[in-house]
Amino acid sequence: MSEHIVSSYDNDLENLRRSIAEMGGVAEKMLSEATEALVRRDTALAQAVIAADKRLDVLQREIEERSVLLIARRQPMAIDLRETISGIRVAADLERIGDLAKNIAKRVVAISDQAQPQKIVLGVQHMSDLVQEQLKDVLDAYSSRDTTAAHDVWERDGAIDALYNSLFRELLTYMMEDPRNISFCTHLLFCAKNVERIGDHTTNVAETIHYLATGEAPAGERPKNDASNYATVVPGA
Repeated sequence: MSEHIVSSYDNDLENLRRSIAEMGGVAEKMLSEATEALVRRDTALAQAVIAADKRLDVLQREIEERSVLLIARRQPMAIDLRETISGIRVAADLERIGDLAKNIAKRVVAISDQAQPQKIVLGVQHMSDLVQEQLKDVLDAYSSRDTTAAHDVWERDGAIDALYNSLFRELLTYMMEDPRNISFCTHLLFCAKNVERIGDHTTNVAETIHYLATGEAPAGERPKNDASNYATVVPGA
C-alpha cells in the first residue's frame, strides 16, 4: 500500500474519530441540560434539548455512511476493521442517549405547570449526575483506548440500577400517599428510567472499547441490579 493511500486512510479514520467525539459532546450536553431543565422546570431549555437531537441524528447517519464506504474502499483488517465497526456501534449508542435525553426534556414540558415538592426531583438529579460521570469517563476511555477505565464504567452500572430501584419504590410510595402526586411522579419515573437506560448505553460503549482493544467481548455477566419489574409496595407498610 502506497504512502499516499495509507495517509488517506489515516485521514478517514481520524475524521471518523472527530465525528464520534462531536457526537459525544452533543450527547453529554443534552443529558446535562435535560437534567438542569427538569430541576429548574425550564421549558425553554427543555425545548433546546429536544431541538439538539437532530444534530445527533445527522452525525450518526454520516458516521454510518462514511464507515460503510471506508470498509468497501479500504477493506481494513484486524484493528482497523474493529475501529470502523466500533465507530458504528458507539455512534448508535450515542444517538440513543440523545433520544433518551430528549425524552426527559419532553417530560419537563409536560410537568412544567405541576406544583410538586422539589425534593422529589433530587433523586433523579443525583442519579443523572452519576450517569453523566459515566458518560464522560467512557467517552474519555474511548478516545484514549483505555480498557481499564472502560471496565470501571462497566462495573459501575450495577450501582445505577440499584439507585433506580430505590427511586422506583420511593415514587410509588409518593403516589400511594396522595393520588394528586400520580401524574407528576409517573413522569418522574419515566425520567428516571431514561437515565437508567443512558447508563446502559455507557456500558455498551465500555464493552465496545474492550472489543476494539481485544477483538473479544468482556468476560463475565454485565452487572445488573434493576429489580423494578418485580418491585411492589405494600399499602401502609
